[in-house]
Amino acid sequence: MTNKKKVLEKNKKDWEDFLKNPLKIFDKDREILEKENSSRFKFDLHGYSIDDANKKVTEIIEKCYEKGFSEILLITGQGHHSNVDENVYVSKDHSTLKGTIPDFISNNLDLASKIIQMKEADEKMGGKGALIIKLKKIKE
Repeated sequence: MTNKKKVLEKNKKDWEDFLKNPLKIFDKDREILEKENSSRFKFDLHGYSIDDANKKVTEIIEKCYEKGFSEILLITGQGHHSNVDENVYVSKDHSTLKGTIPDFISNNLDLASKIIQMKEADEKMGGKGALIIKLKKIKE
């Protein structure tokens, strides 16, 4: 049997195994449900629009608060790829997730009531491109 045929057969077997159990695919949105043992939840918002990121941040804060996480690390990016320099009518701070997420959270009273502190992450956790949110504990 040639090497090419062996590779094709292995690929076919891998594909069949995948079809039998598709749950092995990494699902970024299900990650919050699977990390109950950790006290910090981490989520990367790269690729999200501002509206979608706001919805996702709301969902993350609410679920993490309910599940008893003590803090959330949100990766927002630094906004280097946002093309706002050419448009004088667009604010650099309010056209990137880095600039809008903290304002969105602060202006949402329900979310803000669940938070002790919100700050820029230290350098090893993402620095200016990440946000640490410390959550209150649920009162029983």
